[in-house]
Amino acid sequence: MTIFDKIIAGQIPCSKVYEDAHVFAFLDNSPLSEGHTLVVPRQARAHLHELDAEVGAALGRALVVISRAIVAATGCGEYNVLQNNGATAHQAVMHVHFHIIPKPSSASGLGISWPAGKLDPAKAAGLAAQIAAAIAR
Repeated sequence: MTIFDKIIAGQIPCSKVYEDAHVFAFLDNSPLSEGHTLVVPRQARAHLHELDAEVGAALGRALVVISRAIVAATGCGEYNVLQNNGATAHQAVMHVHFHIIPKPSSASGLGISWPAGKLDPAKAAGLAAQIAAAIAR
């Protein structure tokens, strides 16, 4: 049982902003900026690809609704939506969760380093075909 399971179950208090049958959202206790909100599925899974499709769709709808509300409440129209899968990808709590992090200035909110590479055209077609085939299964 993760800390998010305990929060959803009401065993740990939180500043709840949203809930429905599949999703629970609350303010982050260690925010990067005002309005930093965590959006979690009620379904306990560590990785996004492990969620039921219905739960994933509910998360997508909730992210739109909650993002609009954060913009309205904070007046900050710029924000990051962050979701990590696995410890190597910087996931600290092994329960799927999305961060909505308002970015009021370049000095606050989420900082990102993006060491972009180059797509190898010779490998791209094969990889795209493999991904498409996996989707079709």
